[in-house]
Amino acid sequence: MSKGDRAKSAREKIKEQQAAERARAKRKRLVTYSTAGVVAVAAVGLGAWYAASSSKSEQAGAGLAPVTVQSDGSVVMAKEGVTKPVVDIYEDFQCPACKEFERVSGQTLKNLAAEGKAKVVFHPITIFSMEPTKGNSVRAGNAARCIADGKQWIAFHDLLYKNQPSETAEGFKPDELVSWGKEAGVTAPDFEQCVRSEKHAQAQISYSQKIGNEQKLEHTPTVKLNGKEIENNTIFLPQQLRDAVTKAAK
Repeated sequence: MSKGDRAKSAREKIKEQQAAERARAKRKRLVTYSTAGVVAVAAVGLGAWYAASSSKSEQAGAGLAPVTVQSDGSVVMAKEGVTKPVVDIYEDFQCPACKEFERVSGQTLKNLAAEGKAKVVFHPITIFSMEPTKGNSVRAGNAARCIADGKQWIAFHDLLYKNQPSETAEGFKPDELVSWGKEAGVTAPDFEQCVRSEKHAQAQISYSQKIGNEQKLEHTPTVKLNGKEIENNTIFLPQQLRDAVTKAAK
């Protein structure tokens, strides 16, 4: 190989090395951009969650609208004669996001119903399919179905969220549920037996499957206003939720 050929070969090797280095740098940038994108999405999610968590919740109003426990397990909260707008809440007592929704915006819905500005319908369902969350949810849903009195049901509903167990541990145990029932004012003599025997467990599961398919539910909480889902960036902000409901009432 002549001196010129050797020089040409060296230059070609350098070019190949430079090309390889550029390719590696490009791959590195792509990974960096992808990672940054994930971080950005996470940051946006955390920002929205923080905004929801720091949003000012409403104070309790003068009272509670009449609450009626339906035969299918749903529960209606509305003043007499109020039929619209209808706010449907599809919730799972084991769902952490549902707990946060109740903490932040639950009082807004109670107030709207008490003001005669909405008919609120609760749909406690079991959306989980794996243990221990599924069992926890079914036990809680069954216990709620053991309560026929509307005012007691709402009090029990709130206590379930207040005492929601971890998603990684068995919770909503019978002794706890019976105790919270007493705290909620439940006096029915058959309540404890109903809870411990899980009398309505299958009804809870069947209703969850039926309503999930009918409403095409993909997550909880799902909140619908006159049949149309309200975005999460509204339901977790009490004032925006109130505005959406009152606007629909006009």
